[in-house]
Amino acid sequence: MPINPEEPHTPTRRPATSVTSQEFEELVGDGLDLVPSELMNLVDNLVFLVEEEPRPEQGGRGLLGIYEGTPLTERGGWWEAGSLPDVITIFRGPILRYCTCADQVAKEVAVTVIHEIAHHFGIEDDQLQQWGWG
Repeated sequence: MPINPEEPHTPTRRPATSVTSQEFEELVGDGLDLVPSELMNLVDNLVFLVEEEPRPEQGGRGLLGIYEGTPLTERGGWWEAGSLPDVITIFRGPILRYCTCADQVAKEVAVTVIHEIAHHFGIEDDQLQQWGWG
């Protein structure tokens, strides 16, 4: 479900910028916990990272997360021999700027984690958009 960054901030809600690095990493773990174990058991040779900002070659400051690797649907016998792991990186800075409160950060991290795992399984952005995970 898309997050509305225009949702008004209320005094009872923590601002997004108050989410610490450690809390953010825990939110990524929480997002991973939302993925059904049947799917996580199919994940192959994949590393999850948290970084503050994307590098320019990754797509710039607005990028919330990125999957870098070879989707499972495109792997062949050649891929297995000594391949480095695929990498999913979730970017703290852009997510904190996108969201207005800590609750939104938690939701957006979960959506971003699931979105990037879907790319590992070969699911493209247009299909994710149709399913509401774009």
